[in-house]
Amino acid sequence: MKYASSIIPLVILVAVIGALGIGLTNDPRSIPSTLIDQPLPVFDLEPISKDIDGLASHELQGHVSMVNIFASWCPPCRIEHPTWMQLSRSDAVPIYGVDWKDKPEDGAKWLSDFGNPYSKVGSDYNGRLGLDLGITGAPETFVIDKTGRIRYKYVGPITLDVWRNEIKPLVDQLEGEE
Repeated sequence: MKYASSIIPLVILVAVIGALGIGLTNDPRSIPSTLIDQPLPVFDLEPISKDIDGLASHELQGHVSMVNIFASWCPPCRIEHPTWMQLSRSDAVPIYGVDWKDKPEDGAKWLSDFGNPYSKVGSDYNGRLGLDLGITGAPETFVIDKTGRIRYKYVGPITLDVWRNEIKPLVDQLEGEE
């Protein structure tokens, strides 16, 4: 009986170490989304400035597109921004922006300072759309198919390698679908 009291903490320790070990093998960018293959939530976001059109969900139907969640306060968003600028110049796919939990004037200034790669940008100042999309932070990017369904979610900064190896093949496939 006295050995049982010393074995219980050892079993608990082994279980905790095992759980942590399994957790460390997971890719932190691979956050499953229950919205994959689901319709995009309905939204109509105000513009972040008078010079940039706002964004509504109905505008994302009829063509394959990408929606990037960004904010002026987001350091990783600065990392991915040159990639967005390059992709917007290539016209590979329409890119839309959602300025998340950010003052619209701050988002507008940020785009003015660094360039605007987006066709339209909506303000999600209160974070409501972010909640509906299951956002865990910025940046996050969604690929939307022609019917307005979410087909892919990427968490973290988009790089040219991510574009070439993960997103572009999916975009090409979706563009080929009827």
